[in-house]
Amino acid sequence: MIIPSELLYSLQHIWVKIVKENVAYVGITDYAQEQLGDIIYVDVESIGTTLKINEIFGSLEAIKTVTDLYMPLDGKVLDVNSELLSDPSLINTDSYGKGWIIKIKLVNTLTNPLINAEKYKELVS
Repeated sequence: MIIPSELLYSLQHIWVKIVKENVAYVGITDYAQEQLGDIIYVDVESIGTTLKINEIFGSLEAIKTVTDLYMPLDGKVLDVNSELLSDPSLINTDSYGKGWIIKIKLVNTLTNPLINAEKYKELVS
């Protein structure tokens, strides 16, 4: 199981990569994609929407289940990874790279609800 140290994590198995002071990429963790199995559909219709932490920004459909995706921080959805529309399996094969799901503009820069890689590793061990 891969847990990059430079990312932040939510208790709902969402990772956050802050690339500028107020812009971040968001996706699901390697652990989450392993638990879901083969992802066959990504549904995110929240572009332009400002959401609060723990509000649903989309869902993933795997062969056996559908799961909601929860905002890890307050933010406005700037973009959705359009490659996932034609190849949702990118989440399974490269969850921390090409498998990113949304790009957000942070409403505030507080990352208090998120945990570091070490604590996330403890959570999933």
